[in-house]
Amino acid sequence: MIVPGMNQFLVATHNKGKTKEIQAILADVGFTVLSLDEIHQNVPEPKETGTTYEENALIKAKIAGDVTQILTIADDSGLEVGALPGQLGVYSARYGANDGDRITKLLTAMKEKTNRTAAFVSCIVLYDPKTQEHQTFMGKIEGTLATEKKGEGGFGFDPLFVPQGYTKTFAELGPEEKNTVSHRAKALAKLKVYLSANKRIS
Repeated sequence: MIVPGMNQFLVATHNKGKTKEIQAILADVGFTVLSLDEIHQNVPEPKETGTTYEENALIKAKIAGDVTQILTIADDSGLEVGALPGQLGVYSARYGANDGDRITKLLTAMKEKTNRTAAFVSCIVLYDPKTQEHQTFMGKIEGTLATEKKGEGGFGFDPLFVPQGYTKTFAELGPEEKNTVSHRAKALAKLKVYLSANKRIS
């Protein structure tokens, strides 16, 4: 069991969109959430060599946590596309050089596809560098892919993903609404329950 001591933890990412999203979702837990850009330590860039979301999240969490000795959370997430099995998922970040490239490539690949089902998956790992223990929290949301980019908000594949029960993409929903239904919100909700149950002040 990981029992948080100091009321802060580090998010092992340089992705500003992801950091902002995590900070917003965890704002009411009572912890200060730091990003890699807010600390003055040189954390090596991790090599995401895992074949699962959990393996990659743990790689990122361990590198940042072991260097900083701060309780660390890391997220590994991906878009799973029904018509393109095995092409994205855990390898989503490597689907293109940047968000724009990835979106263009996916729209091209889906041009003739009738099956537009998709799902976003998030794996959050909480890692304690002092005990070398970790906890894993998963979140998933089903949806479909739009035929064109819609919305200016969010990041990654957000302008293409329409969550189940909605007619707008994540990028159109806005951060407040997205942060109540997203895959990452679901994983972080489980983390919040864990932190609340095990929190102590030191």
